[in-house]
Amino acid sequence: MSSANSEGLSHVDSEGRARMVDVSAKADTTRIAVAAGELVTTAEVITLVRADDMPKADVLSTARIAGIGGAKRTSELIPLCHQLALSSVEVTFGFTDSSITIEATAKTKGPTGVEMEALTAVAVAGLTLHDMVKAVDPAASLTNVRLLTKDGGKRGHWERGDWERADRENDSGATPLGPRSAVVLVASTGGARGTSEDTTGPRIVEWLRSQGFTVRGPLVYADADISAGLADAVTGAPAVVISTGGTGASPTDATPEATSRLITRELPGIAEAVRARGADKFPRASLSRGVAGLIGTTVVVNLPGSPGGVRDGLAVLEPILDHLVEQVAGRGAHE
Repeated sequence: MSSANSEGLSHVDSEGRARMVDVSAKADTTRIAVAAGELVTTAEVITLVRADDMPKADVLSTARIAGIGGAKRTSELIPLCHQLALSSVEVTFGFTDSSITIEATAKTKGPTGVEMEALTAVAVAGLTLHDMVKAVDPAASLTNVRLLTKDGGKRGHWERGDWERADRENDSGATPLGPRSAVVLVASTGGARGTSEDTTGPRIVEWLRSQGFTVRGPLVYADADISAGLADAVTGAPAVVISTGGTGASPTDATPEATSRLITRELPGIAEAVRARGADKFPRASLSRGVAGLIGTTVVVNLPGSPGGVRDGLAVLEPILDHLVEQVAGRGAHE
């Protein structure tokens, strides 16, 4: 494997050799991952399992124990995985007309995620189900093992389907996202370290989804790392990036500077309207230094880090954001 092919793969070094990622510099945060899969089988098997009437009894309990045990031994089964102190592993089952569904949730507090533990729990539970039903249906198949969600670390929440990318990257190395794609960026040193909980990022995510956007994030970065966070957020040229936090006058507040360095066209009226709306009720809102503009074809808006500031900012954006996105894309009529 060449260095070009290994670029961006965390478990491969610059010369294409496998490596274990050093996570010693990462902050300990609460990490949660949810994975799923299904065992496709016959209606007869499903009836027998639901009635606990298989030749090998107690099928689901056995598969559940196997899944939990598999999660705990992930570092032994998957090369280069870190050994984690799991705080919880839950394995649940459901039924459709043609399958037994499997879902696993793994939790820990540490410097790296638990995706592989959740996926391993699903896989091992599914293989155990297969072993338990093979006398009745040797053709059963374990399929669609996949990660559903993950939380924790500086990237915050990820959900399958929210970040829509094409199957292959384009020549520039960044896959263009859809016209209704958005990213939420949080500047919070405490949030990045896992010592404080951010509520503003999830509020913006919820609002954007209600406006019909697919959303990536919240991406949580320390104030000192917000430039890297913004570069991460604009990867793939989403239609909209909304940041929260880091807009005040304290020595560590650097979101406006990081944004201004990348902006190609300013939208000063938006930032002014956000400040004006807040200052009507709370004079200190005028201290926010947030900016707004375009980074290429991406609309970027800085909002304050307070719930009230976010509420005011979203109220300003609600009647104009759709029209602005259409204009930037060359589809909106000039008014």
